[in-house]
Order: sequence, then structure tokens, then C-alpha cells
Amino acid sequence: MQEIKMVDLQAQYKRLQPAIDKAMAEVIEQTAFINGSAVKTFQSNLEKYLKVKHVIPCANGTDALQVALMALGLKEGDEVITSTFTFIATVEVIALLKLKPVLVDVDLDTFMMIPEQVEAAITERTKAIIPVHLFGQGANMNRLMQIAQKYQLKVIEDTAQAIGSNYQYKNHTQKLGTIGDVGCTSFFPSKNLGCFGDGGACFTNDDELAAQMRMIVNHGSQKKYYHKVIGVNSRLDTLQAAILHEKLKELDDFNNRRRKAADFYDGAFKEHEAIQIPTRIQECVHTFHQYTLRVKNGQRDELQAYLKEKGIPSMVYYPVALHQQEAFEHFMNKTPNLPNAEQLCKEVLSLPMHTELTNEQLNYITDAILAFFE
Repeated sequence: MQEIKMVDLQAQYKRLQPAIDKAMAEVIEQTAFINGSAVKTFQSNLEKYLKVKHVIPCANGTDALQVALMALGLKEGDEVITSTFTFIATVEVIALLKLKPVLVDVDLDTFMMIPEQVEAAITERTKAIIPVHLFGQGANMNRLMQIAQKYQLKVIEDTAQAIGSNYQYKNHTQKLGTIGDVGCTSFFPSKNLGCFGDGGACFTNDDELAAQMRMIVNHGSQKKYYHKVIGVNSRLDTLQAAILHEKLKELDDFNNRRRKAADFYDGAFKEHEAIQIPTRIQECVHTFHQYTLRVKNGQRDELQAYLKEKGIPSMVYYPVALHQQEAFEHFMNKTPNLPNAEQLCKEVLSLPMHTELTNEQLNYITDAILAFFE
């Protein structure tokens, strides 16, 4: 059996190597390493795939979130509500822009922020909501959009872990990231659609917002050496765009392969009293950026150590909720009561999940976990 990896980028590359090598060679031959034709081609094809009017490529997913917030014209001290159970980037950009992050708890089953808590956290300073589509599944966008419209708030979807996921919004299907005012994603190598370095993008159907974001990623400029706003230098380089252009053709297959592996895990663990498999909500087609169990009875760390002995990698996403992080202490007026996130930090364990998992590997992983509980 081949070595089991948390994410097997090498095996995926080997399978797609001819097309990716050709795309990279063309960029090198053309030597247009910044804003080359591959960037425009990828942008156009991603717009078609997402069925969105505008894709604005940028340097990474964190920049995408920052650029989106900058384009909305928020003022220092304005409040942005988001989840406490997510990667730091979601809240980091809020703090960097001198906005105030307001963190709310998440549902124990779906890991998504609780809409009722979002509404309860709204004040006269609240200007935006950032739903996090965690692990490949969507937040409750039907309810969150109702809340946003009721209070006239902007919605920035953090889609870094869920690109390609379909969501039943109202009476039709949309891709996650295209429902709110802006969607943001990351093309970090381990993502469902990943490049060979850093990369990211914003997407929107708002023409004015798109124009603002295009200026911001390019030093606030529409015309070279003429700067209308304060911006940043955040570009998706041409080599990465060429790789993403080839991988975009495979994204639906990538996601189907992940779902197939998730189905295997579900089948092995669904009846086990010590393990809770990921909840799949009816409105969303889960794309399993991560396959994350809840391990009950305080056995998570012991199980992880056992798996390591068996040559099976696993990860804890996330060991500390953001409201408990030292970096955000000064934003908390008092210690928030967010018990679900704190419980999840003690229970969650993510298993190997990627496009190249074999049945032999999946059998070995699931047999080992079941043997641990015997």
C-alpha cells in the first residue's frame, strides 16, 4: 500500500502532469509572468463555472477577504460578525483594517455559525457578516441573507474551503460564494482547487464593487501611475493561473472523488456510538475539503496518537477557537459564552481527504479507527 498522506498533491500532479507541464511551459516560453494571458483565461473560465459576472484574481485567500472588506468602504470601528470556529485569516483581516470582529458560536452538528446568534449580535455599528463555508459545506445562507437584508448589512462569503459546492438558495441552485455581495476563495495548494503556491480570488455580480476591487488589487489604479484609492499589490501570477486553468477543468471530478471517499468513511462510522460523522445539510452538496469527525468521550487525542503509530495522518482543525486567541483578547469586552466552539475544539479530528485516496487506503484507515474502539 502506498504511504497515506493527509493531502496527496504529488499523486494528483502525476495524474495531471502532461496538461499542467504544457501549461507551465507555455507561460515560461511567453515570459509574461505577471498579468499574462493565462490569468485572463482562468478568470473568464471561472466566471463561467461559477455563473458570476466578475472574478477578481489576487495573491491569496487572505488578501481576497481584505480586498473585499476594503472595497465595501467600511470605517474604523465598524463591526463585522463572523464565526469563532474558523481559520484565523477570516478575523485577522477584520482586525488589520481596524474594524471590530464580533464572534458568534457555531452549530455542533454542522460547524456553521448560528443565524439566531448573528441576529442577536447586531448593533448600530454592524456593517457586514462573513459566513464561513467550513470544510466544504455551506452556512445557512437562506437565513443569513434574510437577516442581512433586514438590517441592510453586506455579506462576504468565505468560500476558501468550499469552491464548487452547490447550494439551494431560495428556489434555485447557486455556487457558494455567489450568493452574498462578495465571495472570496483561496487557491492554496491543498484546497479543492489549488495551485502550486499562493493564490486567491474575489467574485461578485456587482459591477461597481468589482471595479473597486480591481483597483484595490492593483495599487488602487485603473490606469498605470494614476491612483484613485489606496490599494494593495495582490496579483495572481501567470504560472499559477495556468495551473488553475487546467485544474478548473477537473474541479467537479475532484469534488466527486472527495465525496466518494467521504461516503466510504460515512459507511464505516455511521453506526458507531463514539464517533459522529459529518452532518450533511439538505440545501448544500458537501465537497469535503476536510472530512471531520467528532470523537466523543474525551478520546480524540488518544485516537490521534494511535493513528500516528499506524502511519495514518490526521489533523485538528481547530484546537483553539478564535475568541480564545491571545491576538483577539482586546476585541472582547468580556469573555464570550461560545460553548459549542469550545467543545468542538476538543472533539474534532480530520482524516486524510484528497482526490487520490484508494479503497485499500480507506479500508486501512477505517479498520484502524474501528479497532481503536474495540
